[in-house]
Amino acid sequence: MTRIDLTGLDVRPAQVWGGVRLVPLVRDEPVPGLRLRREVYEGWGGASVELGDRTSYTSYVPHGFVADWTGAGAESAVYGSRLGGEAVPGCVPLRRIHRMAGRRRGKDGRAERRLRFLPLHLALEGYLALHFGGPSVVWDDWSREALRRGLSPRAEAAYAGWAVPGLAEALRVFELHPGQCGLLLYVADAPAAAFVVPHPDDYRLLHPTLVEDLYGELVHQYAHYGAPVPEFTARIRDAAGGIRDLADLRAAAREQERSWATAHDGLMARDLLETPYSFERVHRMDGFGLYRFLPPFERGGREQHIGEVITDRKGRAAYLKTFRLSENQIRKGYLLNRLADCDWHLGRTAEALGTSYAELVRRVRGAGLGGLLDAHVVARRLREDREG
Repeated sequence: MTRIDLTGLDVRPAQVWGGVRLVPLVRDEPVPGLRLRREVYEGWGGASVELGDRTSYTSYVPHGFVADWTGAGAESAVYGSRLGGEAVPGCVPLRRIHRMAGRRRGKDGRAERRLRFLPLHLALEGYLALHFGGPSVVWDDWSREALRRGLSPRAEAAYAGWAVPGLAEALRVFELHPGQCGLLLYVADAPAAAFVVPHPDDYRLLHPTLVEDLYGELVHQYAHYGAPVPEFTARIRDAAGGIRDLADLRAAAREQERSWATAHDGLMARDLLETPYSFERVHRMDGFGLYRFLPPFERGGREQHIGEVITDRKGRAAYLKTFRLSENQIRKGYLLNRLADCDWHLGRTAEALGTSYAELVRRVRGAGLGGLLDAHVVARRLREDREG
């Protein structure tokens, strides 16, 4: 599996609010054997996830998702997320969650046939962990701190959905379609995120959580500075007298919908669906697998996403959530991959990139990794290059 497979999902005409375009995804039949529900975390604030090797991941997590393959998911109640109670406490306590994804346990301590995971945080952890160990060879260019602790701490900027102008209102007035199991989100007609669930009932209950999701810096900028986008329109011309009754009119309208869907699949969502990703399996359940994925971090201006997906035996997406990376995050991933490919040797990496040692040092610093370099060694080599 190298690509996202949305087989079984069809697009419907988009709905527009200002610069936000929401494209419904519908299924003819729900995915059998899997349901998703929301788990609300009581109290105020965030969660700290233990990742092992004395490493933890801390963030504000308003809710988690529970994947249920017991067949009882339809009876589960889903409650709204809330922040705090009647009185706001003076501190922010943290809950300890041992893993990003873990089997739920019953009162008797036995593992249940349900999996709890933190939406999007699973994907973000995969990006933040990219070559987290840092230099694998003791080259002089890297500081002792980099060799001892790796790329720690790592931090990336993201925005909550309610901070993206127009998104909350667009989600509020959005009209759900029969059979809707997902949505493609565009801001200023740039792909921002994809969200897919296995069952229409799951989507109706989880649709409001989109305003609590995380969105990248690029999406936030597009929402601020982008102009309103054109709405979907269909024009049916009867120049040849082909419309004789309501059945002909209905057929012509459906043809317009199919034409728009073909254009959408071929243009607007092309990069999201055609990009080859590297998938890491996080958990396997009966007939389903939970994966997180990373893009190839290619240069060239194409949009690239990280995310998480639950697939069936044929690799088709039953659940999907994506996060679009900014250009700076893509450059950082590209640079880290090139450094790792060259065993973190700056000279060989510069040669592989077709650039100079000085330019590579500038790019490392521009990516926010300059603190890992040994300033004295780098300064000496730059001076030697100038004198040579």
